[in-house]
Amino acid sequence: MKTIEKDKPLAGAVALVAGATRGAGRGIATELGAAGAIVYVTGRSTRATRSDMDRPETIEDTAEQVTAAGGQGIPVPCDHSDPAQVAALITRITGAHDRLDLLVNDIWGGDPLSEWGTPFWQLDLTKFQTMWQRAVLTHLITSQHVAPVMIARKRGLIIEVTDGLGHDYRGNLAYDLTKTTVNRLALGQAEELRPHGITALAVTPGFLRSEAMLELFGVTEANWRDGTEKDPHFIASETPHFVGRVIAALAADPTVHTRTGQVLSSWDLAEEYSIDDVDGRRPHWGRYFATM
Repeated sequence: MKTIEKDKPLAGAVALVAGATRGAGRGIATELGAAGAIVYVTGRSTRATRSDMDRPETIEDTAEQVTAAGGQGIPVPCDHSDPAQVAALITRITGAHDRLDLLVNDIWGGDPLSEWGTPFWQLDLTKFQTMWQRAVLTHLITSQHVAPVMIARKRGLIIEVTDGLGHDYRGNLAYDLTKTTVNRLALGQAEELRPHGITALAVTPGFLRSEAMLELFGVTEANWRDGTEKDPHFIASETPHFVGRVIAALAADPTVHTRTGQVLSSWDLAEEYSIDDVDGRRPHWGRYFATM
């Protein structure tokens, strides 16, 4: 079992969490900050302007949480579907630090586009195309601009945040194709970046207790277990900090390159690195799901 030093193992590291406004992205950015990293926090929702997600969370809020956790949070508004905005973002980062050690692609924006319960022959193709652009092409665009920076230094880590290991159908064809493709993005990047010493992989959380999910169940983090009245499987859920903590551990692991191209899970990594969630639990969605 590997043990990662808990006292700022990422001190001085420069990270970009693309899509860090809320959910997993916010948890990941915050935990990278807790590990000492300088974290650029990007998204479309700011205190001045809401995206079409129309939620209250902002990149400024996330950046403040990163700093409060012990890192340095830097919010930068960015629509990652626009290559020009991404190019300007990377130029800003490299101009300030001359490097980028870690990219976490967590851009999603697909909740208002998801058509759960709709068979594939009735899917709204316009919604699917927009989902694909937001949740797949944005990842590729961002990696395209980051890869040359990492190649120049012959080091770096790219993490694709996905949903599921890619073995089971996710219940909706548009959603399934989108998330499975993110796993393949990790594999493809890993193969092409391998000669340059750069690692690319994917990480999936389990049942994520995000802000939106808490709101859906009418609970808060303080009384989240009451959400099991609406969905009993919620008992096996995890906070966004859980996947954030395992990603911070991965980024600090000197042997991380041995995992390049793989799709990893929060629950298995937590077991390996002896990591608990913020409430002291160690949820294991894989084990729980196997009993359903």
